[in-house]
Amino acid sequence: MADQDTVGDTSGSRLSTREAADRLGVKPETVYAYVSRGQLTSRREPGGRGSTFDAKEVDALSRRGSRREPSGSGGELTVRTGITLIERDHCYFRGVDTSELAAHYDYEEVAEWLWTGEMRRGIRFTAPAEALAAARRAVQALPEHSGPMDRLRVAVIAAAAADPLRFDLSEDTVLDTARSLVPTLVDALPSRTNAEPDDGSLAPRLWSRLTTARADTAALRVLDAALVLLIDHDLAASTLAARVAASARAHPYAIVSAGFGALDGALHGAASGLAHRMLHEVLERGSAAAVVADHLRAGRRVPGLGHRLYPGEDPRAAALFALLENVPEARPTLEAARQVIATTARHTELHANVDLALAVLTVSAEMPAEAGETVFAIARTAGWIAHALEEYGERPLRMRPSGQYQGPRPPQPLP
Repeated sequence: MADQDTVGDTSGSRLSTREAADRLGVKPETVYAYVSRGQLTSRREPGGRGSTFDAKEVDALSRRGSRREPSGSGGELTVRTGITLIERDHCYFRGVDTSELAAHYDYEEVAEWLWTGEMRRGIRFTAPAEALAAARRAVQALPEHSGPMDRLRVAVIAAAAADPLRFDLSEDTVLDTARSLVPTLVDALPSRTNAEPDDGSLAPRLWSRLTTARADTAALRVLDAALVLLIDHDLAASTLAARVAASARAHPYAIVSAGFGALDGALHGAASGLAHRMLHEVLERGSAAAVVADHLRAGRRVPGLGHRLYPGEDPRAAALFALLENVPEARPTLEAARQVIATTARHTELHANVDLALAVLTVSAEMPAEAGETVFAIARTAGWIAHALEEYGERPLRMRPSGQYQGPRPPQPLP
């Protein structure tokens, strides 16, 4: 019986199954499930009646957040992380309010701080010449109708092919890759203007690739704040995909590719594009009521409203709306968004989310509908790398839920 396992080593470095289960807060049977999944190693002592476990390994597993039944038992997969906390209509990066971060620091500074814990004022990311050249060649080879997300997807693959050291997962190398990959993705997109920004910061360079409209200081401030606010948002679908890839020890380029794959779904990355098109229609028709009515009549959700993690207004939307107030060109679109919120509130209590605020920026800056998804993808790249760094410190392949087989029971006749 499992509860009769004894300790064969009286030094205290080995634990019985019962002792290991008590430390992990699980059933003895679950300890053996962890062994079968590669999360623990067991040893049978000579003359002992059961398996024993290394106490340090058990404690490390407990600290990593595996104090749960394996997901096959019916519980939800839980991953401990020190990156993002969403609590009481606030979002925090490492305990700091994201709205405050966006108000005081730019994207590159926050990304560097999130990766290393060090706030380096004025840091700028630059793309290596060879990786950028490869990414640009790949992007230029795409069909004319290709969108910015198509270009980002091939750019990250081309950049990976140009980096022979991409399989080096040491922390310093991963950090160097992160600092070079983000600007490579931005600079690989074709510019819509003739001049590159002088200061080399990321937001102006991204702006020049999304619109031909003039970039004044207030508008660039909104874009940079959006990049900061969108860096991470707990274990969203794309972030979970990135962590699964990191658990398998994929290199950082593959981590970002995994994130792009999940982001491509209509329920994740494309949400701001739907809000963009809706606001365009409100401005063209001059009536939010008519547009909202069309959505409700067709049984569609009104884009840009409601978020499952925020009972009230998405704090990221509130921060961007406040900054958009300072952009004169954005005021008509901002008013259209507020009309959508007020009109929908007559039927159901839904608050603005970040997709609506992002759509106000993209519409008012004459960007294409896909621009919001592009901003989201560039911003979230830093978050995926942060999660990869965290996951690289965990036991490999720990993200391996058990399937619950629902097919015919064997033996079945040969088809």
